[in-house]
Amino acid sequence: MTAEASRLRVTDDEGVTRIEFVDRNILDEANIQRIGEEITEIIDAQTEPKVLISFDNVDHLSSAALGTLITINNKIRSKDGQLRLANIDPQIYEVFVITKLNKLFQIHDSADDALASFS
Repeated sequence: MTAEASRLRVTDDEGVTRIEFVDRNILDEANIQRIGEEITEIIDAQTEPKVLISFDNVDHLSSAALGTLITINNKIRSKDGQLRLANIDPQIYEVFVITKLNKLFQIHDSADDALASFS
């Protein structure tokens, strides 16, 4: 496995790009930058991106990762796309509440709920 291996698992679910993280801890600055670049490439390849980011395996998230999520959200919105977040650990969700990012993002308990919410 090379150092440039993807930190993401990307699948297509009936027109929705489903993204899951490989790492349990998304803390490393270089990793976060690479994740942001990978997701940006996915968004750029679509006209009206529908993206579901699942935090199923994630235990820790840095503030830099939150910043990257905001950037991704803005990029998707600029293309009239939709972003959903799902399966966020309660401790991580608390950070979304404190930073009021729970108002910015559409957050769902499960990936299935999130998939059902796309229009």
